[in-house]
Amino acid sequence: MDQMLERLAGNEFYCFLDRFSGYFEIPIDPQDQDKTTLTYPYGTFAYRRMPFGLFNAPGMFQRCMVAIFHDMIEKTMEVFMDDVSVFGDSFSSCLSHLDMMLKRCEDTNLVLNWDKCHFMVKEGIVLGLKISKSGIEVDRAKVDVISKLPPSTTVKGIRSFLGHAGFYRRFITDFSKIARRMTHLLEKDTPFFLSSECQSSFEILKKKFMCL
Repeated sequence: MDQMLERLAGNEFYCFLDRFSGYFEIPIDPQDQDKTTLTYPYGTFAYRRMPFGLFNAPGMFQRCMVAIFHDMIEKTMEVFMDDVSVFGDSFSSCLSHLDMMLKRCEDTNLVLNWDKCHFMVKEGIVLGLKISKSGIEVDRAKVDVISKLPPSTTVKGIRSFLGHAGFYRRFITDFSKIARRMTHLLEKDTPFFLSSECQSSFEILKKKFMCL
């Protein structure tokens, strides 16, 4: 994931595209359709196209996208599930890469959600991070939410905070050292006691988020 973001960062122009139907664009082999059978009061129902919720659906969907755009990925575009990012070091090159990508969509009957697409922009949010010619930066809105969270008093709260905060660990020096006392509380058979050191770690991380 980090490598994909690194490849995206540093370009002059971007097109951020969103797929419309997602999983439902992938047909299920007729011999396997009975595996998705649902029972309802008037009979049974089976999917003819891949629905959300199947255990292997995300992996299958990503493999399909990679297969479709295999000769473009890492060179002119990046794909993560139903999000497609086209890039270029100039307006004309980005436009040319977009044209190739759209033609591939026509050839494979892929549909885009035009309401959520952004064309020829200089920055955008990808996987919660802001991508631009300047590089990779935090999404200010999400960081502000984390910095305003109240102290966690339960294991679930600590796990949630570290999960959100850990997403931006690359921007915080010594993140693991600061959060170490909090992560110990998540270990198996460890009694939950929110010590002053844990509370201090929590406040230090919040202050660092506010400075990003």
